[in-house]
Amino acid sequence: MTSTDRNTRPDRSAGTVPGPEPGGAPPARRAADRLLRFARHPYWDRASPAYRVRRWPDLTALCLATAFFWSSLSPSLVPRPWYLQGIVGGITAAIGYALGSTLAWLFRALVRRRPGEPVRTRCWQAYWLLAPLATLWLVSESARTQRRLRVLQDLPPSLTWHTPMIALIALALLALALLLARLVRLGAVTLIRLLGRLLPRPVAYVTGALLTALAVLVGVRDIVYDRGIVDVADRIAAATNGGTKAGIERPVSRYVSGGPGSLLGWDSLGYEGRNFTGSTPTRAALTAWSGRPARDPVRVYVPSTPPVAFADASPFAAQAALAVRELDRTGAFDRSVLAVAGTTGTGWVDPNVAEALEYMHRGDTAIVAVQYSYLPSWVSFLVDKEKAGQATRALLDAVRARLDALPPDRRPRLVVTGESLGAYAVEASFGSAARLLAETDGALLLGPPDFSPVSRELRRDRDPGSPVWRPQYDGGRHVRFGQFPATDLARPAARWEHPRVVYLQNASDPVVWWSPGLLLDRPAWLSRPLGPDITPEIRWFPFVTFWQTSVDMAVSYGVDAPHGHRYGAGAVDGWAAVAPPEGWTDADTTRLRAYIGHRRAAY
Repeated sequence: MTSTDRNTRPDRSAGTVPGPEPGGAPPARRAADRLLRFARHPYWDRASPAYRVRRWPDLTALCLATAFFWSSLSPSLVPRPWYLQGIVGGITAAIGYALGSTLAWLFRALVRRRPGEPVRTRCWQAYWLLAPLATLWLVSESARTQRRLRVLQDLPPSLTWHTPMIALIALALLALALLLARLVRLGAVTLIRLLGRLLPRPVAYVTGALLTALAVLVGVRDIVYDRGIVDVADRIAAATNGGTKAGIERPVSRYVSGGPGSLLGWDSLGYEGRNFTGSTPTRAALTAWSGRPARDPVRVYVPSTPPVAFADASPFAAQAALAVRELDRTGAFDRSVLAVAGTTGTGWVDPNVAEALEYMHRGDTAIVAVQYSYLPSWVSFLVDKEKAGQATRALLDAVRARLDALPPDRRPRLVVTGESLGAYAVEASFGSAARLLAETDGALLLGPPDFSPVSRELRRDRDPGSPVWRPQYDGGRHVRFGQFPATDLARPAARWEHPRVVYLQNASDPVVWWSPGLLLDRPAWLSRPLGPDITPEIRWFPFVTFWQTSVDMAVSYGVDAPHGHRYGAGAVDGWAAVAPPEGWTDADTTRLRAYIGHRRAAY
């Protein structure tokens, strides 16, 4: 064959055999011709093996990416908006593509023979015919399952589900991930080629691969994560920590931190500290609700950087010592109940929990909390989770030492409480259920994360036959779980002894169930019977369920209590079980629950 013959051969690298161009054909005709040519040969072969970025997607990888996208459309713990569904779909599709690409590479490395062009053409034609139809149907089905989940969680069934936008967001994320991966591969190949001029080829290949992996690792960890995500979150949180919630003013009560005579200045308390002490209910409000004389409640809060230093003391010990001094100043050890509250990453204390205890005891209470961080909980979990337990343990040790110095008949009941990362802070302070029961007079913990040691122990060692979302431990003798506490805490009917530990744990709370193990292991909370607000259409898929639950945490406040990560006025029932005042009745619980629910809903 001559050079001229080779130059005039039809070019199949573009996927079609060029035919005569109909001069002056209308645009619709030209578009139809192009579509027909693509249908006959619906893929593109690389003109050169050197193409790294500009090359057609691998069919095996694309099929697996599509299957992963389909699996992401299944419902999860809480309803999610369409744009988050697109994000979940794009992330899971990228994971599927990576797995499919790896499998295809292994196949090509082990099997030299490749399918012929007719087989490849038929496979691509089948993909382009079936994938869009199946995607359209499954996205429509996902809208139906989302509506059903909304009904289960007491939300109106109306739902805007933008099918095209979900697919476009997922496709854009997949394309972006694919582009970044190919750019990394192009860089690695270029580096290996340059090193090959100086080193033997095997050495150049290994060195180039290691340098590329190191560059990606450093770029993701140091630049994207540390200097990007964490640094930005830190700056935003620091700016927020200097503000105060609208409507919160400096307290006039001398029984709270930041008030008259306090060892801590109002400005030093931080955003959540000012919100906590500045929203303390007054004696007049407590008296008006109960119809009986009340006291001004004690609320003590020590920020992460206390203004008073103690020589030869660690930061957490200094916080604890200052907290005890503030408790002494306010007369907290003369109250009937003293509650140590674990805080979330920002230093937040659930106002429902605090107010429920104060209204129940007509202000004859003291609540103390220390802040270990001002970062959002998800950042605190990543960078300084250990501080939560260390700070709370130091506070508990200092408070316990002060209580031990009092005569037994003059000591207030010591209870502990915390929600979310605050529950973890309390649990990490004790480490086991036995120690929690031995060292306190009761506990109320809400929505503890999966990594919390005590609740994990209780779920693991639950009585046979009880589901993980409502475990029964030791026959319910000291510890009980509830999502609907008015009824759940009454089960089992066996005697409930003191001290008591109450867990408010929603079956649909993604904060409770999220863990890295979801990547590859089917969780127990998906075993039958399912929780009361979990749709039976939920399924576990490797990798997919992990990302779904991760996104669920971001929208877990988009539902009403008792669903998602909302616990509402359930703290009233919890305190009524753990530390009720003398003469407290079920009717009192019902009335206070309605009051707290209405009061908080107005905020």
